[in-house]
Amino acid sequence: MPDPVVGLIGCGFIGRFHSRNLRGAIRTELTPARYIAVCDRELQRAHDFAAITAAEVVTNRAEDVLGAPGLNAVYICTETSEHPALVKHAAARGLAVFCEKPLATSLSEVEEMVQGVEAAGVINQVGLVLRYSPVFTVLKELMANPGLGPLLTAHLRDDQFFPIRGHYASAWRGDVQKAGGGTLIEHSIHDIDLFHWLFGDIERVRCHTRFTSGHEGVEDVALVTFQHAGGVQTTLSSIWHAIDERPSTRRLEIFYEGGWFATEHDFIGPIRYQLRSGPEVEISADEVIDRYREIAGLDDVELQLATRGMLEDYRFLQCVQIGQAAFPGFRTALAAHRVVDACYRSARDGREVALA
Repeated sequence: MPDPVVGLIGCGFIGRFHSRNLRGAIRTELTPARYIAVCDRELQRAHDFAAITAAEVVTNRAEDVLGAPGLNAVYICTETSEHPALVKHAAARGLAVFCEKPLATSLSEVEEMVQGVEAAGVINQVGLVLRYSPVFTVLKELMANPGLGPLLTAHLRDDQFFPIRGHYASAWRGDVQKAGGGTLIEHSIHDIDLFHWLFGDIERVRCHTRFTSGHEGVEDVALVTFQHAGGVQTTLSSIWHAIDERPSTRRLEIFYEGGWFATEHDFIGPIRYQLRSGPEVEISADEVIDRYREIAGLDDVELQLATRGMLEDYRFLQCVQIGQAAFPGFRTALAAHRVVDACYRSARDGREVALA
């Protein structure tokens, strides 16, 4: 397979994140990739990126990136409503696609995107970054202990400042036409994917939403009960607030018949737990990283990428280089979008909704 030749469309907050990660992964020389093109509707912002990345193509026209000579992979980091058309055009050109979450503002568009990339046979990955979280990976392994007995319940509280007042260098998340909704689709699609991963398929949902910040169709509170295969119920509280100095945080508690686990960190750690007998125990952040290294089979350089949040981008470049399916792919995101859609229908209709 040819070496990855990458372009990036959308130089906002999440574009900066992936741009940094791409540069970090390329510097390791583990993947012989080139990062050659950047695009943003604000041309000066694209030039600012190019000054750091040395990109050869600097433009405010997405088609200039998609048609750049030698390009075989593209990052799509624009407003959510723009994702479907850009993915369609990238797939038609045979480009590997990394698209940020949410994939689209509606379930029907996501279904079309999945069909499109699969029909074109292009490598596809979505930015569900919690799949690369050391703390949740280690937690998943701890939960595999058969001595815990049955899972009783779990609750996740996810809170974040409403990202429209400059934190992300944009305000489009306050526009339902561009975002598709509020905290549930834009932020907690991560949490829904996490619940699917940790606790199994979601079969039914009951959701309540509230709109307090004055942005029509953009909820800032979502309270959800999930029923998983096997009858286990878990709950999610997703909140956008106006506490600007408070970082985005996730607090997860899990109860088994014979065990309790908790973490307030969604990336490194620590993890606290208590079993049927004995005191509460803490697994430090350093130990979480050591365990993650073993579980994921990372070498020293890969571990450095992982601890800096760069591993998902490195894995994408690897998959482009060897022609292998990337993870998590669009079909993984589709499962989360189906749950999001059921949640919104539940909130709208005031009833529990079963997933097909």
